[in-house]
Amino acid sequence: MVAPEQLIAFAVLTVVMVVIPGPSVLFTISRALTVGRRGALLTVVGNAVGVYLQVVAVAFGLGTLVQTSATVFTVVKLAGAAYLVYLGVQAIRHRRALSDALAVRVGPAHGGPLRLVRDGVVVGFANPKSIVFLAAVLPQFVNSAAGAVPAQILLLGTLLPITALLLDSAWAYAAGTARAWFARSPRRLELIGGAGGLTMIGLGTGLAVNGRKD
Repeated sequence: MVAPEQLIAFAVLTVVMVVIPGPSVLFTISRALTVGRRGALLTVVGNAVGVYLQVVAVAFGLGTLVQTSATVFTVVKLAGAAYLVYLGVQAIRHRRALSDALAVRVGPAHGGPLRLVRDGVVVGFANPKSIVFLAAVLPQFVNSAAGAVPAQILLLGTLLPITALLLDSAWAYAAGTARAWFARSPRRLELIGGAGGLTMIGLGTGLAVNGRKD
């Protein structure tokens, strides 16, 4: 099915693509600063799920539609951008609650973990950087003559969420550690909450105004 050399070549390209900071990395850092390391790691898990949903979409034809239709591409991009702006506004509105949150043990109340994973899924699925990479690059590593093209895409596509899960987790851990220093002062934590929210708003705005090349 998928030749070893194809797998290795695509794996190298995947690492290069993920290493370059994009929407997922910036979102992960913002989440680590606003909700902490654990919340950021849950977001990373959700993001990986969202990216693999893109892989599934590419395997069954939606990726080609997004690549060729400016309208579909714009809808996906604007949906992700709007959600990022919404999350940023929420982070700024609730920045004063961050210091209180540190004093409370994390529990299952309010469906927090599920909501963090869901946020990651939405941002991962709406990430234009990865959908274009998957739609334009991944099919080039598929051996059409061998048949079972969707299965090959699904197999090769696992490399992207796995790589993102590992590298984005490192970003979440590092940013969460930095947040611990800011947590020593409620004022510092408020500033970080506001900065994280502004980062998400800026990221969402950037996605909305970027052209087709993204």
